[in-house]
Amino acid sequence: MKTWIFYPPLKAMSGGCMVLLQIARQLHVLGRLGGILYWDEPPGGAECAGLPWVRASTAAMAAGDIYVVPEGWPNALVPGLKRGCRTLVYCQNWSYLFHGLEAGVHWRDLPVDFLAVSGPVAWHMEQVLGKRPRIIRPALDTELFHPPASKPGGALRIGFMPRKNKALAEQIRRIFEERNPRVKVEWVPIHGLDRPGVAEALRSCHVFLVTGFPEGCPLPPLEAMACGCMCVGFTGFGGWDYMRQIEPDGYAPHGYVPRDVPWGGNGWWFADGDVLGAALGLERAAQALPRNLDILARTAQTAGAYGSDAQKCEIVAALSESAKSGRTAL
Repeated sequence: MKTWIFYPPLKAMSGGCMVLLQIARQLHVLGRLGGILYWDEPPGGAECAGLPWVRASTAAMAAGDIYVVPEGWPNALVPGLKRGCRTLVYCQNWSYLFHGLEAGVHWRDLPVDFLAVSGPVAWHMEQVLGKRPRIIRPALDTELFHPPASKPGGALRIGFMPRKNKALAEQIRRIFEERNPRVKVEWVPIHGLDRPGVAEALRSCHVFLVTGFPEGCPLPPLEAMACGCMCVGFTGFGGWDYMRQIEPDGYAPHGYVPRDVPWGGNGWWFADGDVLGAALGLERAAQALPRNLDILARTAQTAGAYGSDAQKCEIVAALSESAKSGRTAL
């Protein structure tokens, strides 16, 4: 029995595609990867090297194999269903669960099962679909994302990603500067960099402003934590897989109860779009920097929980359960 993964035909590699490749490499090492399927041309780049790429129309999938398709590409389910594979939809963002699914077509009528990228996504899917899926979380590259020997002195350096709700990030900056005219701040846009460049930029920052939403299990805040940054901002809902409030009376998600974790408060988190809250959170982070309050120890512990070994255990558990599934193909 082999596992096959569909790789979507995107022009650039997304965070979701990177996680698909992480899973593929884990399976390849385990000897359980049949191949990574593509429509027309396999993607290039160092991230894709050394893996078995197979054109979808020629894949030697067999009945009983497992076929994983990311959410948003329902047409890609067909090759696996026709060959009698146990087909899994891997949802990496709760907001895309129905993306690409034609009107009048319901997940409940299709012979597929599901995987989720985080606890919040699994909870959302349970409310919608009636069954809680297994979880396969992303893994951090801890060799690349690690803290520096020391952070730079002088001005407070706040990193942010302009591609994540740029207008809201600008509002937060303006509010913070309006309220704190005497605070010396350097705003560090993290954009257009390769992954080593992102890691280097994060190591140069004291605080990372998180402005992305909606999210499934956002990696940039985890990468920032691994690089020794305090974090402030939005959760995208999926961030509650690891985000926990430093302040006990801080914002909490409605209806969802986060799982127990050992690290405790690791950031100042606010409702998505709450620009004033995020600006106030930056103030609290700036005030906490000299005292530290063991926050960086908690962020390091958080990042450490998302390693490759933890991901491997989740992959083995999820696919082993799927192999025992009673689902039948079309």
